[in-house]
Amino acid sequence: MSFINNIASNRMMNSSNNYKFGKIKDLKRYVINTNPTKTIIDLGIGEPDKAASPIVGEVLKTECLKKENRKYADNGSIDYCIAASEYLKNLYNVDNIDPYTEILHGIGSKSILAYLSLCFIDKGDYIINTVPGYPVLSSYTRYLDGQVYNLPLLKENDFLPNLNKIPNEVSQKAKIFYINYPNNPTGAVANKDFYEEIVSFGLKNNILIVSDLAYGPLVYENSPLSILSINNAKQTSVEVHSMSKAFNMTGWRMAFIAGNKEAIKLYAKVKQNSDSGQFLPIQKASIEALKNPSIIYDNLKRYKRRMINLVNILKDIGFDIEMPKGTFYCYTKIPKGTKNNILFKNAHQASEYILKKALISTVPWDNAGGYLRFSVTFEADSLIEEEKIFFQIKKRLEDLELIF
Repeated sequence: MSFINNIASNRMMNSSNNYKFGKIKDLKRYVINTNPTKTIIDLGIGEPDKAASPIVGEVLKTECLKKENRKYADNGSIDYCIAASEYLKNLYNVDNIDPYTEILHGIGSKSILAYLSLCFIDKGDYIINTVPGYPVLSSYTRYLDGQVYNLPLLKENDFLPNLNKIPNEVSQKAKIFYINYPNNPTGAVANKDFYEEIVSFGLKNNILIVSDLAYGPLVYENSPLSILSINNAKQTSVEVHSMSKAFNMTGWRMAFIAGNKEAIKLYAKVKQNSDSGQFLPIQKASIEALKNPSIIYDNLKRYKRRMINLVNILKDIGFDIEMPKGTFYCYTKIPKGTKNNILFKNAHQASEYILKKALISTVPWDNAGGYLRFSVTFEADSLIEEEKIFFQIKKRLEDLELIF
């Protein structure tokens, strides 16, 4: 055993929990390197295809040169919290959030979710987690010797978790219930009835509901919905909002958490001992983004146009797929195999085959059946280029002679 392995923590040495999306990127790099003259169509990417709005970038350029902005941000700018509360009011009709006690920034959603596990999970505690889904809170729970109960998202329940399937012994030991709507990867959207049901579940079982609203504004029907608009939600819920997906600011690493003030206070305590806050000019540029919902609507218009095209192509190929209600993802069962007698045992095999043979990248999910996630955030600088990419998608998939 090496020197480092001999002294590493048991939680890391015993963990097989490598970050899912890191492995996918490694495979994609391998395929690119072995096909240097060919173009990969990346339908697996989980971030916007456009840069941040110029009006947001101009604020960053101006603020980053100011001497006073060089300092530690610590737990954040109150101006950003005020802008976030106004954003919640204007976009989600949530008008009961105190920016001084019920909102705090974070260096992206990922760090917020990691810190929340440190706030609440002791050895043997449970979190309830929907799968397929974002793995960070589950990974940290396992690091802390907690337990994860995975609740599958199934098509027959509109990709909403069935709360009646949770065993009593799990709900009695659970501290956190993690949900994410609009949902990555299924594209499902939660409705008011579901939020009312899960708020009641949290109150009854003394469980914190963590609602990840990273894709919150990206809905194709109706209006964006927040769990914090539900009666009594603040007693049992916090909500995580990100600048990444709706505002084209993934690498900026900016997010906020809102809701139950005692939970926010615990999060602030962990955060003070874990980071020194996001660069103040990024916070100030984010304020500008929050004040300009037209950025969201421009993105949504592009995603909806592309999604309609992609869904139609996948239907023509033979995939069993419907138009998602939100996000920039669509989610569909894997093919059985190909006409030349190749059979896919799981989504990872199907995704790897499609990547290597058709040079189309997707994201595989095997948590609740074999599914592939396709994204419409591929890069295309014009409608003509976009149409060329769709033509190639259809041709390459047709050439695989998939069977369903």
